Amino acid sequence: MRPGVAPAATVVSLSLLVLGAGQPSPPLPARMADTGGGSQLITAVAPGTGSTSGTVTWWDLKRGRWVAAGSAPARFGAKGLTEGAARRQGTHTTPTGLYGLPYAFGIEAAPRGTAYSYRPVRRDSWWCQDDDSRFYNRWTEPRAADCRAAEAEHLIGYRAQYAHALVVDFNYRRPVRGRGAGIFLHVNGRGATAGCVSVPKDAMQKILRWADPARDPHLAVGTRSGRTAITRY
Repeated sequence: MRPGVAPAATVVSLSLLVLGAGQPSPPLPARMADTGGGSQLITAVAPGTGSTSGTVTWWDLKRGRWVAAGSAPARFGAKGLTEGAARRQGTHTTPTGLYGLPYAFGIEAAPRGTAYSYRPVRRDSWWCQDDDSRFYNRWTEPRAADCRAAEAEHLIGYRAQYAHALVVDFNYRRPVRGRGAGIFLHVNGRGATAGCVSVPKDAMQKILRWADPARDPHLAVGTRSGRTAITRY
């Protein structure tokens, strides 16, 4: 070996150290601004705001480190994603942000092992999206007199999508009229959603068996980068 010349292997090793090679990137939840404070989290990530598909991953916080418990392909709104605080009703966009998951529901029985409160869909179950109704962005059974049928979802009519679902706390606890109603994590239909996040049926069943309300799971929706990057939430 010539004096003052490092072996090739040494040069490669030093280069890898400079580039940070061999040091895995922290898991996604560890890079987020907020995860909701619980020990479970669902992330729904799209490549960009114009995307209608992406990935849902559910995570557990174990001994201070987030570990993926499962993952599945996801679908988003037919018009992509938009910042939740600025979303408008009827835009077919999925709101980005970090949201609680108040309860589950479904046309089919809850998967065995479901810990969430699970409301069965009946023939007179509706979700009101009427801005003028006092039941705006609420389940109403039967449909409230001041909630027009044309401005509500007859839940039993969506047999595939609402076989199983989780209510997303978007514009739910203190509804702002015109911002949007009926945002759920539910089973895939034939294509993109009207603003919800959807996954294959088997994935939705796995999520319901996994989710524990005592661990305060949240849903984070966002893009890989940009103003709606999931790491901002």
